Parts: sequence; structure tokens; C-alpha cells
Amino acid sequence: MGEEVEVQKICEGVTFRSIRDDRFKNMRLAVSFLTPMRKETAAANALLPPIMSRTSREYPDYTKMAEHLSELYGAGLSADVQKLGDMQVLSLRATGLADRYALEGEAVSLEYSKLLCSVIFDPLRDGEGKFPEDSFLQEQRQAVEMLDSERNDKRTYARQRCEEILCEGEPYGVNRAGSREDVLRLSREELVPAWESLLRSAQIEILALGCCDPQPVARLFREAFEKIPREPAEPFPTVRREARAEPKRVEEKMDVAQSKLVLGFRTGDVPEEEESAFRLMSVVLGGTPHSKLFLNVREKLSLCYYCSARFQLQKGILLVESGVETKNAGRAEQEILRQLDEVRAGHVTEEELAAAKLSLCNSLRTVEDYLGGMESWYLSQVFRGRILTPEEAAAAVSAVTCEQVAQAARKMKLDTVYCLAGKGEEA
Repeated sequence: MGEEVEVQKICEGVTFRSIRDDRFKNMRLAVSFLTPMRKETAAANALLPPIMSRTSREYPDYTKMAEHLSELYGAGLSADVQKLGDMQVLSLRATGLADRYALEGEAVSLEYSKLLCSVIFDPLRDGEGKFPEDSFLQEQRQAVEMLDSERNDKRTYARQRCEEILCEGEPYGVNRAGSREDVLRLSREELVPAWESLLRSAQIEILALGCCDPQPVARLFREAFEKIPREPAEPFPTVRREARAEPKRVEEKMDVAQSKLVLGFRTGDVPEEEESAFRLMSVVLGGTPHSKLFLNVREKLSLCYYCSARFQLQKGILLVESGVETKNAGRAEQEILRQLDEVRAGHVTEEELAAAKLSLCNSLRTVEDYLGGMESWYLSQVFRGRILTPEEAAAAVSAVTCEQVAQAARKMKLDTVYCLAGKGEEA
């Protein structure tokens, strides 16, 4: 769509990327801390962004923060936690009006930068130097409620359990927010050292998206980081293991009407030049209503209530998720594997390939239609040798051949079969 990408090094381990796109009336400024996913630190790290986004020493309560955001044309301040391969990604972002639409020509983007610097480098702390107790307790409670809601959503629970078993002993097997038990065990004393560690040693990506002058923003962050004794960011490549010689099978029982069957596959290493083929292969297999899993396993044979494939590129794993009647789980697994064999053998029609390309290319191009999608896209690109725009990625997908799709499918090896077996027989 014609966005301009500019990259600057702020300091050791801190990179500033400006993705300018004049179509938007808003802009988005995001600061993301990428740190190795570890069970010991996941819960404390995950609690920091929501706590820090509430207040700062300059804006020490909700009212003052809300007033300031209102002064910035109703800007928003948000936080989240996610996984990117074996990295835990902690993000704080400000979103609001682009500079050229400010009534008096103010550099609003610079004010967003000052606000983020305020919450990141000078968060509100009490007389003992700790984060406020009320903020800590509220965010701790909300983290537990979020983890409980994921467990109560059996589809999400089954997918996460399969990932835990598939990646047992690996960082990717840890929940992005840590375990429920680890969150409950947290104390306020752990948060300040975690915050200081992130500032010193995390890999930090600053993204300015939309329409703004990037130079004053980059300069402000450079000045802020000059005061931090940065250490070299710890190299932490994502592990891409080969599949087990024999798939590991785990069945758990719960009082649910509909069983959940999740098959976990590994690809091993995926060279950058083959990424498009793997993306497209997962869509051909189970990414659209035209896919083999949907048309055959769900529609033709009625073995599943839903059946879809999800490919995690950074980790090199593919999950096939399905909701089945307990008595049909074995047949559903066999048919899922048979459809994968069809793709491996190159039995993909031109219509199937064209429908998959259209769906995937449309998804890639719509990334550029909103700032949140662009943020996620460019953040996911940070470990690549060459940064691709969504348009370039779509062009690469369009060029993939049926044989390349088959070659990608042949690299998929079944590693884990997880079944959450329900006691009922009807959905």
C-alpha cells in the first residue's frame, strides 16, 4: 500500500522502526520488550505492562491519566502480552490523532512518546519503591481471571494443552502470562527487579505507525535510553525440533459434551524462502471453507463439528484442531491424516490452490488496513533476515506452486495427539 519503512538503532538492543502510511488519520506508537520465555519469570513479566499502563509518577492516578489522554485528543494507552516463538513479548502502546490533524499543528506524536517514556522509565512507586499495592492486586486478579477463562473455554484449553505437551521442556510450552499458580504466588517485591531487568537486557522494538515525523520521536527515546545501563541482549533463538519418532498420545477426561481432538505437527527448520509454501499449505489443508479438512472431514463425512489448521511460523509447528463426538475421535484422526497425505501427494486441484491463495493474500493485504494489524505484522518480522511488507508477502504466496505446497506438507511430521474426551455424545 506504499508505506515507507525506516529503521534506526537507538542503542544496544533497542531498534526504532517507522512505518509511515499517510492514509491514516491516527497513529500508533508501540514499545515492545522481547525477552526469553521462562517459567520462572513469565508471570512477573506479564503483570508489568498492565500495571505500568495505569499510572506513572507524572500521572499518579486514574483521573490525572484520563485527563491527560483527553487533552491528547482522546488518545488511548494500552498493554498486552503475547508469545513470538520462544520469546515473551510485553507491549505498551499509545494510539491517537496523527500530527497533521491536530487543531493547532501540535506534534502530538511527541506527546505520545513522552507519555510512554513516563510510564516505562518513571512508573508510579510507593514510599518503599514498590509498585502500588492496589494496582498489583487488581492486575493479579485480572490475570487469574483471564487464565481461568482460557481454561473454561475448552477449545482454547485443548489447544494450549497440546502445545504444552508438544513443547514440553521448551519455552514455547509456557503460557504467555505464566501459570495460574505462579501468578497467585507473585509478590510485589518481584516486580521492580523484573522491570529493571527488562530495561537493561530485553530486546526492545519501538514501532511508529501511521503518519508522523519519526525523527523527534526517535530522538526522545534515544535520550531516555542513554540513562539506562544497557547490557547486550541475550541471544535466544527459537527452538525448532524434529518430531518424535512415535507420536505422544495424551487423553484427558472432563465433563463436556463435545470432545476436542488436537494434532500437533512439527516441521523442523523452515528456511525463509520456504515460508510462503508452509503458510499456503496450512490454508490448503484447513484454513478456509474450501480446505480439505473442512470439505471432507467436516462436511462430507460429518466427523467433526469444526476442523481447522493453524500454523505457527516462528516455532515451526502446525496444530489441527477439531471438535468431535467421543466415538468419532479415532476416525477423525485417521481422516485428518489422510487429507494431509493427499496434500503431500500433490493431489490439490487448481481450484483448491487458487481459493487458498486468494484467502491468504486477502488476509495479508488487510493487515495494512488498520494500525494494529501493521504493528503485529512488523513485530513478527523482527527475527527475519529481510523484513517483508505484507504486499511482498502476498506476492510471494501468489508465486507458490502446487509442488512446493506438497513439499511443505511432506515436512510435516506428527508429534503429539491430544484428546480432551467428553462424557456426552452430542454437542
